[in-house]
Amino acid sequence: MLDIKEIKENLTSVIERLNTRGADFSYLKETVSQDEERRKLISEAEKLKNTRNQLSKEIGLLIKNKQPIEALKEKVRLIALDVKEKEELVASLEKAIKSALLSTPNLPDLDVVVGLDESDNKELYRYGNRRQFEFKLKDHVTLGEELDILDFERATKIAGPRFVILKGDGAKLERSLIQFMMDLHAEDHGYKEVIPPYIVNEKAMIGTGQLPKFKEDSFQVGEKEKGWYLNPTAEVPTINMHSDEILKVEDLPLKYVSYTTAFRSEAGSAGRDTRGILRQHQFNKVELIMFAKPEESRELHERMLKDSEKVLKLLKIPYRVVLLSTGDLGFSMSKTYDIEVWIPSERKYREIASISNALDYQARRAGIRFKRDKEAKTEYLHTLNGSGLAVGRTMIAILENYQNEDGTITIPDVLIPYMKQTIIKKN
Repeated sequence: MLDIKEIKENLTSVIERLNTRGADFSYLKETVSQDEERRKLISEAEKLKNTRNQLSKEIGLLIKNKQPIEALKEKVRLIALDVKEKEELVASLEKAIKSALLSTPNLPDLDVVVGLDESDNKELYRYGNRRQFEFKLKDHVTLGEELDILDFERATKIAGPRFVILKGDGAKLERSLIQFMMDLHAEDHGYKEVIPPYIVNEKAMIGTGQLPKFKEDSFQVGEKEKGWYLNPTAEVPTINMHSDEILKVEDLPLKYVSYTTAFRSEAGSAGRDTRGILRQHQFNKVELIMFAKPEESRELHERMLKDSEKVLKLLKIPYRVVLLSTGDLGFSMSKTYDIEVWIPSERKYREIASISNALDYQARRAGIRFKRDKEAKTEYLHTLNGSGLAVGRTMIAILENYQNEDGTITIPDVLIPYMKQTIIKKN
C-alpha cells in the first residue's frame, strides 16, 4: 500500500496521479485528516497517562501518610475513562485509515502513458516476422478438436464452461512447455525454482493486493473462517513466502521462477473471449518474481522483460511489447509492460505476459523489508513480477502459428527434446 507519510506530504500530486487511473481518489483528503486526528488523540492519551501515573504516585504518598485519597482516586478513574475513550477512537480511525489505504491502488510511474483503457497503451516495438499462410487458417479451437487434443465438451460436462481437458499430444505439449520455461529461467536466467501451494490465505491475498478490491474475482474454498482462496497467480504465494521477514541485503536481488495452476472466476469478463482457452477459470502459468533493492528495481524490470521475451524468441513466435497506460494498469503495479503474441486467426496481437514493478507497494502490505547493514534501519524493498509465460496462451500461439495445410502442427525446434517428436497429428 502507499505510505501515508508520502500521501500527506504530496497530497495534491498523489491524488492527481491516482486520478489518471480513471477514478476519484479525493477521499484521501479525509484519510489524511483522520491520520492527523489519530496522532492528536494518541498525544492527548499519552499526556493523560502521564498525569494518571503522577496522581498514582501522589496517592501512594497519601496512603503512606494516612491521608484521604478519594478525591485523587476519582480523578484517576475519570482520566482512565478518558484514555479508554481516546484509545477506542484511535482504533476506529486506524481501521478506517487502513481500509482506505488497502483499497487505494499504486501510484502510476511518471513515465506511464495517461490513458482511459487498453486502447491507449503505447506500442514500443515488435519482434519476428508474421507468417504468410497460403491456405485457409484454422483457429486453435478447430485445430485442437480436429486433432483430438482439446476437449471442451467433456470439460463442460464435468466442470462447466471455460474449462478444457488436454488429451494426448495436447497434454504432452502443455507439460513440455512448462518444463521448457522452468528450465530456461532456472538454468539460463538464474531464477530459483518454486512450486507453491495452490491454496493461499486471506493475509497472502491482501499482501499482494488481490484483496479487498478483487474478492469477486477469486475462488474462496473450505470453511469461511479459514480464509482460504484458490491461488489466482503464482505471484501471490511466491511473494508472500517472505511476508513479515527482513531479508539480507547480500541476497538481493532474490529471484524465483514459480509454476502453479491458477484459478480465476473471471467475474467481470462475462461474454469476453468465451471460445477456446484464451480466458479460462483454470490455467497453468510460469511466473517470474524478484525482490530488489529500491535503486535496482527499474533496471531489473527491464531485465525481467527480456527474460520473458526470450521464451517467444526461442519458440520463434512473433510478438510486440506495449507499455500499459494508467487506465489499464494493474491495481498493485506502478509500471507494466505487456508482451502480446500474434494470433493468426484473429489477425491481432493478444496479451501473453505482463511484466510489472510494484515498487514498495506490495512490500508494505506484506511487511517485507531488508537491512543494508547491521546498524542500518530496515527499509521496504521492491517487488517485481512477470509472466514467463502463461502456458495456455503459449499453446494457442504454437497451434496457430505452426499449423500446416493438412491440419497437423509442426513442433518448434526448441520443444522437440521435450516432446520427442516433430509433429502433432491425429492418432
